[in-house]
Amino acid sequence: MSAPIDPRLWRYSKSARGYLAASVAISMVNVAATVVAGILIGTVLAGLITDPQRRSIWAWQPELILLAAAFVIRVVAAWLQARLGQRAAARTVAELNVDLLCAAGRLPTRELDTRRAELETVATVGTAALRPYLAGYVPALFLALLAPPVVVIAIAWQDLISAAIVAATLPLIPIFMVLIGLLTRGRSQRTLAAMTQLSAMTLDLLAGLPTLVALGREREPRRRVRDLAMSHARRAMSALRVAFLSSMVLELLATLSVALVAVGIGLRLVFGEMTLHAGLIALILAPEAYLPLRIVGEKFHAAQDGTAAAEKAFETLDAAPVNDARSKGLRPNGASMNIEIESLSVAGRDGWAPYQLSASIPSGALTVLTGLNGAGKSTALRVLLGLERSYSGRVSVCGVEVGALDLDWWWQQVAWLPQRPMLLPDTLRANAELAGRSVDLEAASRAAGFHTVLDELPQGWNTRVGHDGVGLSVGQRQRLALTRTLATSKPVLLLDEPTAHLDETTEAAVLASLQQRAFSGATVIVVAHRPQVLAAADQVVTVGSSS
Repeated sequence: MSAPIDPRLWRYSKSARGYLAASVAISMVNVAATVVAGILIGTVLAGLITDPQRRSIWAWQPELILLAAAFVIRVVAAWLQARLGQRAAARTVAELNVDLLCAAGRLPTRELDTRRAELETVATVGTAALRPYLAGYVPALFLALLAPPVVVIAIAWQDLISAAIVAATLPLIPIFMVLIGLLTRGRSQRTLAAMTQLSAMTLDLLAGLPTLVALGREREPRRRVRDLAMSHARRAMSALRVAFLSSMVLELLATLSVALVAVGIGLRLVFGEMTLHAGLIALILAPEAYLPLRIVGEKFHAAQDGTAAAEKAFETLDAAPVNDARSKGLRPNGASMNIEIESLSVAGRDGWAPYQLSASIPSGALTVLTGLNGAGKSTALRVLLGLERSYSGRVSVCGVEVGALDLDWWWQQVAWLPQRPMLLPDTLRANAELAGRSVDLEAASRAAGFHTVLDELPQGWNTRVGHDGVGLSVGQRQRLALTRTLATSKPVLLLDEPTAHLDETTEAAVLASLQQRAFSGATVIVVAHRPQVLAAADQVVTVGSSS
């Protein structure tokens, strides 16, 4: 965040806006109680020393009652500030994460794939680090804006010279904070980048661990993971070192400034140039003018990781379309889902993929898209799903272009099997019915060859798997995802390399099931290279690219 309080945080979070107003009000109460307490302490101490008639504690009963009330108000204000800060921080992080996930869902598919690891890190570790910013840094900042001017005015009411010394030395602390900020510029962004890289590699390692174990190479990535972890640890320790040194500098400045005030007051008291009452009040209030700025410096470094992550979150929120208007599109009439692709071209990193793709895909037929790797077959499916919107040409369903479809309705008509199927940390049954209530789950599992996996599991469909199917092999995950696709009664089936990890017997059963679905009137589109799949197709469409 370039500004001390980024206005985008208040724009995107309703809880943050309410907390802002409450924090200002609590800070004002805290400042008033601080000034009142300082004046009362100075008054009581000076009176006890200089007024022989009031050297009894009972003579100062009204002032002591007010002083106790001021201390209670400060304690209650601090407690209320901490309580509201923690609650508002939790709500704000939750709201920001929801907005971030919704915005990420509206990003182009390729950009989402590219930024997956970064978004995962920001939405988990990153935004959680906003809590120190909201619960600690923001109230300290408001207190630093309100307290010093009020305290300086209160000191000036008693002693102009002390107020002048405080006013002249106060700017030194913000100046040194700016210098420290310039010194540490980019440190939080580099820490976040290192954490993102470490998280991405760890997730990929966990996802591919069964394969590495099968190949006997599970120990090879450990050096790279250790290097990344040590790099992150060095960055964290470096940040702590800078935080400690900067806090020491700010404390030294504040201590020297208060010492200047104390020396001046002491000399003038010796020479009789000021009263003890005024000197004590000025001396008691002087540290209170520097304390909020010291707290800001202390909280500043603790909040940097969170603000760096929030910066990434705001970039995603600002870049995503404000409203995808999915529910405002058209819903074609007719039971048959005929698809027309005319001169479809999508710009990729190395050219167009696909390039000038044209095909007529009727319902009731098994259509196979084939071509070289990188030709854009998977991209064509994403265009058809409405997930890829930057393309030229025309893609329509029942005469309605995909861009004009009601996507919520369209996605209810489609069963999609991507190359990396999504599996949730839940039971096998819950994952198999993720696309909707299954028509015949047992028949679909036999067609996908997943029934042999179930036979080996004591709990069958109630067996739980981890994130992304951890606990199953790659082939078993593919069969589970195939079962989910084949078990639905949706009129459109899109499958990307559905038999890539299957043996010939299971592949033949899957193809027979797909042919049966097509024969019953469904629109079935398969991306494949294998000769067996091409031989089973009613029509084959070759997808090409252009550099």
